[in-house]
Amino acid sequence: MASEPESNPVEEDEDDDNMAPSHHPSPPSDELFDISTTVDPSYIISLIRKLLPQDVKNGHDSDGNDAFASDQGLKTDYMKERVVSACEDEIPDSSHVTTDTMDTLDGFDELAHQEKVGEVACGGFEDSGIPVREKAWEEYGCILWDLAANRTHAELMNLDKVQNLMLEVLLANLLVSQSMRVTEISLGILGNLACHEIPMKQIVSTGKLIEIVVDQLFLDDTPCLCEACRLLTLGLQGSECVIWAKALQSEHNLSRIIWVAENTLNPQLLEKSTGLLLAILESQREAVSILLPTLMNLGLPSLLTNLLAFEMSKLASERTPERYSILDLILRTIEALSVLDDYSKEICSNKEVFFLVSDLVRLPDKVEVANSCITAAVLIANILIDSADLTSEISHDLPFLEGLLDILPFASDDLEARSAIWSIMARLLVQVQESELSSSSLQQYVSVLVSKSDLIEDDLLDHQSDDYNESNMNSITSDAKLNARTTAVSFYVNSFTSNCHPFCQWITSKDCNMNNLTGANHDNNGAVERLLNCCRKYTEVPIKWNKKFGLILSEEKL
Repeated sequence: MASEPESNPVEEDEDDDNMAPSHHPSPPSDELFDISTTVDPSYIISLIRKLLPQDVKNGHDSDGNDAFASDQGLKTDYMKERVVSACEDEIPDSSHVTTDTMDTLDGFDELAHQEKVGEVACGGFEDSGIPVREKAWEEYGCILWDLAANRTHAELMNLDKVQNLMLEVLLANLLVSQSMRVTEISLGILGNLACHEIPMKQIVSTGKLIEIVVDQLFLDDTPCLCEACRLLTLGLQGSECVIWAKALQSEHNLSRIIWVAENTLNPQLLEKSTGLLLAILESQREAVSILLPTLMNLGLPSLLTNLLAFEMSKLASERTPERYSILDLILRTIEALSVLDDYSKEICSNKEVFFLVSDLVRLPDKVEVANSCITAAVLIANILIDSADLTSEISHDLPFLEGLLDILPFASDDLEARSAIWSIMARLLVQVQESELSSSSLQQYVSVLVSKSDLIEDDLLDHQSDDYNESNMNSITSDAKLNARTTAVSFYVNSFTSNCHPFCQWITSKDCNMNNLTGANHDNNGAVERLLNCCRKYTEVPIKWNKKFGLILSEEKL
């Protein structure tokens, strides 16, 4: 950062009437920053004034046309007049702007003068290759970027006294600036403003702003693309999501999002672009209907499958913590697509997706990717609704069974995920009941269940607590999830308590040798007995799991 230019007290204090007082009260605790000033409208306006673009960009928009080249110079001059006028207007509490603040603001003009004559203050940017004016712009822009993260300050930037100049100046910079850093900061400020309800509404109501933000998707700069994706994600998650969806709806724009997600090698950009796709799928129904058909035609399922395959290969070869959140986002996006009635078959009929998420469930060490494993279990439960025949692919897969049970502790606070796990278990046990397994195969199956008896018992006890708590809730959704979990568990219980099930028949047969199940160091007879005693508390008839709401549909065999 450049050193602060020396202030000239004579020049700054020419107008004695505007001199800052020697003392002013301390700002509230939520307005304390690493800058020596009280944040008030006059300071905000002064910072905004420093962000006015200097030159008109001779660039092109995403369609290859001149970017407002004909009238942008006039618009920029008009905005300058408005900002200067606002700064000169009398603003309440403007006396709270300190001399230090004026030093900072006047420093911009001093830096501009140094740039012209080739002078740079000590500790400046002579070796950075970045113009001094742009570096000063960056400094002031970053202050506003930080301030915009706070709701109070974000709303202050858009007060009537500021005349919405913040958004207009940012729009002007997006239109005319040739600097990618300036564009990144402008998008970053907008992204922070969009986190708050009132500024978000003002962003939506600012003409052409959303369209210009969408145009930034066609830049070839990673930080700018990250901020553009973040801002669009916030827009699609808000109450005005339909407006954002309409701005994005052209095939030209959506194909760019697909291309960025498919081709970027930058983990952060991949995370942001995947997050944008997830926001589209989880947005309001009208917004989804606007964007999803085109995305499906552009190959969204194929893209998600390829991204999942790549992340799974990276996970198998090396554990890179920065990629864990990417894997989870990809899985959540696939899971979101798997519950959309008109499009779920694209995912649920995809065997590659099924095998990839099954591999994740089999992963021995799940701690670092626990969230991804939970999402994988929910996704598998959803897939088996539309493609029940895939159950046979995992019904005799003991590593899968063991891995599925290992997920239970991680999902202790996620009732839907636990319901999904038990629904998969119920389906597996149906397959075992309908198939003819040898005594040795049954022994291996029971061995896994007994080895995980502690996890099963703990979850069954949690079910009892959940049942009691949710039975007192007046929520249809809660009742549905309660029934789904309980009936899925019940089928598992019946496998051990019904004389018709192979497990129970084998355990009570003369072929059963408990001490060979999990090793001589375990009290297997005691473990099985405890498990059976816990299981006998559940006797409901198994019914069917519904992937959208965790509902029970009908009293028929899974």
